Amino acid sequence: MILSKNEITELMRMNPPLVEDMIDPETQIQVNGCELTVDRIFKFTGRGSIAFGNSERVLSECTEILFDDDDDDGWINLAAGSYKIISREIVHIPKDIIAIARPRSSLLRCGASVETAVWDAGYEGRSECLLIVFNEQGFRIKKGARVIQLLLIGLKSETEGYRGAYQGYMG
Repeated sequence: MILSKNEITELMRMNPPLVEDMIDPETQIQVNGCELTVDRIFKFTGRGSIAFGNSERVLSECTEILFDDDDDDGWINLAAGSYKIISREIVHIPKDIIAIARPRSSLLRCGASVETAVWDAGYEGRSECLLIVFNEQGFRIKKGARVIQLLLIGLKSETEGYRGAYQGYMG
């Protein structure tokens, strides 16, 4: 079952909280999920590869795109294409919950979207997502923009929890 605002708010009181380093929990905790914001954006500059075993995994090289801080407005203008984004927030998914994220509808209405993987039970760290700009006119995004809504799904029982290479990832 997908957790409600009340259940998410209760998880925010735990130590550690479900999500830490939020800009504004009152705004980001929604009726059916929790919104995460953009902290950093990267352009892919190299090819990646995966196989069945992780020993052959090669992550794509990336170059960070800096937000425009000259006049303190914090915007980036993005051309059509794909980008890696890292969230500001740090998540602490309990061992009896998984999370799936969906793009905010405002993103879709601008011709952009976000793709994500499943946040496994027990995962802790920052989130990486794939921002795709479909709009041929490009897309403008401000640092701290709310881009995804994290949907939290309760499991019937607690599991051993995520122990992969990205545990504790801080971007």
